[in-house]
Amino acid sequence: MNPPDAITHRLYQIAGPIILANLATPLLGMVDTAVIGQLGETHLLGALALGAMIFNLVFWGFGFLRMGTTALVAQAKGRADPTAIRNHLSRSLLLAVFLGVLLCLLQQPIASLIFSTTGASPGVEAAAGTYYQIRIWGAPLHLMLLAMMGYLLGQQASRYVLILQLILNLTNILLDLIFVVLLEWSVEGVAAATLIAEAVTLIAGFWILRHHFKFFSGAFNPAQILELKAIKALFRVNRDIMIRTLCLIFAFAWFTDQGARLGDLSLAANLILMQFVTFSAFFIDGFAIASESIMGEAHGKRDRHAANDIIRAAFFNGGLLALLLSVALFFLSPGIMQLLTSSPTVINEATEFSLWMVATPLISFAAYIYDGLFIGATKTAEMRTAMVVSLLVYLLAWRLTQSFENHGLWLALMIYYVARAVSLGYYQRRLYEFLDQDVKTTEK
Repeated sequence: MNPPDAITHRLYQIAGPIILANLATPLLGMVDTAVIGQLGETHLLGALALGAMIFNLVFWGFGFLRMGTTALVAQAKGRADPTAIRNHLSRSLLLAVFLGVLLCLLQQPIASLIFSTTGASPGVEAAAGTYYQIRIWGAPLHLMLLAMMGYLLGQQASRYVLILQLILNLTNILLDLIFVVLLEWSVEGVAAATLIAEAVTLIAGFWILRHHFKFFSGAFNPAQILELKAIKALFRVNRDIMIRTLCLIFAFAWFTDQGARLGDLSLAANLILMQFVTFSAFFIDGFAIASESIMGEAHGKRDRHAANDIIRAAFFNGGLLALLLSVALFFLSPGIMQLLTSSPTVINEATEFSLWMVATPLISFAAYIYDGLFIGATKTAEMRTAMVVSLLVYLLAWRLTQSFENHGLWLALMIYYVARAVSLGYYQRRLYEFLDQDVKTTEK
């Protein structure tokens, strides 16, 4: 049974700009790499890769600021409660500032911990340390942007998320060219460009909030913003999402580490194949994030029929997209591999395992869609539990399939995706249970 056309239209309307924003993200990494590559020093490329990896891991761990804000704002939108909407963003921004300042204050212990585990050469580590020491000061800006984008997605205004992403990328690229190409500032220039671009984007975001959402109209009520029940609800949602995210980070770090233990060739082949997996995830994640917003609104309205419609629409369209992606990967990936590496040995190795990559969208899409639906419904405890169980299943699966080496590693990853979908499916009935009383009445 096909989902209603109205819900499908809204799903695509919200998901489209998100997908475009996701696709714009790798462009910046390519430009950063290109401008540093022109300097002709190999250790600088290694430093850039290491620095980018550090901040990707750190900031990914704080993704709850985006997801939690989206869910709570969407639910308040469903209740037609503009005061609650504004208070949710205010709390998230305050939390972002607190966490960002904390990261700045703890930057030296964090750096010592990170660099003690990297095993990079002295030259790479020194340059990456310089990159880190500059960019860490942008932590409050980056985390505030996460909260702001969560608000915009909760308002189903994903076009503004795309606009902010374009401002961020274009400003960063322009400053890369000025600082690195013209002024020859090396990795310091890349870090400074990112820091300034985030500041510019945050200012643009506040301008959008003021002129398009009237966010600053009327007096703010500190007693409501800092109300204990509301803060507890925010921390509960964010705590569960953070545990889930850390498990996810560990799962993919484990995949990379185990691939490395199988040898350099397996590591290189998996790196190539994961580029395709990540690319396809950008598309499916657009539907998952759109589902967060629409499901959140349905919960705010306490509308079981609307919740059922978005579940059907998300799975139907997400599955259709996954099928199209798998077909596209099957036919296009061999040619694209030639662009990603010139090594025939790596290409042959990647080709041997490419069917796993082709199957990944079809096997993984249900886990992505369920994530979006559960976040929108703020059923984060269920999502946390399901992720922990899935991670244990994944580790056990790898233990049982190790004898198949890299094929076994990919099989374990597929089992992990299935375990995530099945464990969340076990809790699906909870998606029809609306907000409990303490969350529902925090703004009353």
